[in-house]
Amino acid sequence: MNGSDVQVLVVDDEEIVRESLGGWLEKDGYKVSMLPEGRSAVERMKSGRWTVVLLDLKMPGMDGLQVLEEARKLQPDAAVIMMTAYATVDTAVTAMKLGAFDYLVKPFAPEELSLLMQKVIAQQSLVRDNAILRQELKKEYRFRDCVSKSPAMHRVFDLAQVAARSHSTILILGESGTGKEVLARTIHAESSRAEGAFVAVSCAALTETLLESELFGHERGAFTGAIARRKGKFELAHQGTLCLDEIGDISPKLQLDLLRVLEEHKIQRVGGNENIDVDVRVIAATNRDLKKAVAEGSFREDLFYRLNVIPVTLPPLRDRKEDIPLLTEHFLEQLGAEMSRRVQILPEAIAALLAYEWPGNVRELRNVLERGAVVAQNGIIRVADLGLGPPGEVPDTAGLGTLEGMERRHIALVLGHAGGNVSQAARLLAIDRVTLYNKMKKYQLNRDGEDVEQTPA
Repeated sequence: MNGSDVQVLVVDDEEIVRESLGGWLEKDGYKVSMLPEGRSAVERMKSGRWTVVLLDLKMPGMDGLQVLEEARKLQPDAAVIMMTAYATVDTAVTAMKLGAFDYLVKPFAPEELSLLMQKVIAQQSLVRDNAILRQELKKEYRFRDCVSKSPAMHRVFDLAQVAARSHSTILILGESGTGKEVLARTIHAESSRAEGAFVAVSCAALTETLLESELFGHERGAFTGAIARRKGKFELAHQGTLCLDEIGDISPKLQLDLLRVLEEHKIQRVGGNENIDVDVRVIAATNRDLKKAVAEGSFREDLFYRLNVIPVTLPPLRDRKEDIPLLTEHFLEQLGAEMSRRVQILPEAIAALLAYEWPGNVRELRNVLERGAVVAQNGIIRVADLGLGPPGEVPDTAGLGTLEGMERRHIALVLGHAGGNVSQAARLLAIDRVTLYNKMKKYQLNRDGEDVEQTPA
C-alpha cells in the first residue's frame, strides 16, 4: 500500500492541531481531509472511505468515543487512532475495547505519528493480503454454495459433480441439518438443467392428501376447497429438478404413485384423467435408513432401487469438525451482509463451537451463529453469545451410550426451554413440526420434554 493510496481523516476541534497534523501527514505523502467536530465526521464517513481516522477524544457535542463507536459500524476496516491530552488507563482501555487501533498522548512529535502510521499501513497490508489468501483458499474448498476442507466432503463434491452431468435420479442421505437441500441445489446448478426451475418440497410436512395435491396438482372440484385447477410440483419443475426432501416419510400409496411417475414420466392431477408428460430430474433426500425401511416393509423395494441410482451420503458435522472454522467464516460473511455490519468471532468462541457435538449439524451451527451475531456487542461474538451453555461446561453424557440418546436428551432440553411450545422448539432445532412430533413419539417425550407417563398394564 503506497502513501498516496492512504486516505486519512483528521478530526479535532482545535484548528492549529488540525493544520499541524495535516501538514505532517501530507509531507509523508498521505491524502488528508480535516474536520472540526464529531457529527460532521460521522456524516463524512457515510460517503467517503478512509484508511486511517485520527480522532480527538475531547470535543464539544459528540466526543471521540461516540465517534469511534459510529466509525466501527460505518467503516470497520478503518484504523482509528485516538488523540488526547487527558490520557488515563481508563480512557485508553475504553477506546481499545471499542475498537481503536492505538492512541497518542498530546503533545506528540511528528516522528511519533510517522512511526504509528507506518505500523497502521503494515497491518492494513497484512490484513488485505490475508483476505486475498482466504479468498483463494475458499475457491479451493468451495463447491458453489458448499464449503468444506474435509476429505470426506470433497469425495462427496467429486461424486456430486459427476452425478450432476448425468440425468439419473440421485438419493442424498444424511442426518437432519447436514445440508441435503443445499447439495441438491448445487447439483442442479451444475447440471444441464440449470436454466430450468429447482423446486423443493418437504414430504414430511404435509398429510398424504395435501402432499398428493402438492406433487401432482389438482383439477377444479377435485375436493372441498379446490376452486380452481392448480399445477403441482412436478409440472412446475418441468425441464428442471424436483427435490423430494424426507422421502422416507411418504405413505405406501404415494410411494406407488411416485414409482409410476419415475417409470412413465407422466402424471395425473388429483381429480383428473389426463396423462401429462413431465421431464423432471428427481433428487430425493432422507435422514432415514431406507434399506432398513425396505427390510421392515415400510418402504417399497422397487421404489428404493429407482431412487438409489446414485446415492450420495453427507457426513454429520461432528465427523468433520475441521470444517467448523471455515463454515463459521462463511456464515458470518452472509450474516454480516444481511445485517449490514461486520461480524467477528473471538478465538475462545471458535473453541466452544469445536467442543460442541452439533446434533442439528450445519443448520444448527448457522442458527447458533445468527443468534450470536444478533446479541453480540460491537459485532464481536463471545462464548456467552452463542447460547451453548456456561463457558467450560462439559455436557453430561454419562448413561447416554448412543447417538440416539444424545439426540433424545437434546430434544428434551429444547422442548423444556421452549416451555412446551412445539413450534418454537422446532425453530430452535431447525426442523419442521412434523419431524419434531415424530421424534417426540419415537423418544416418548411430551411437549415439556418430560417422559411420557406409561399406562400401567
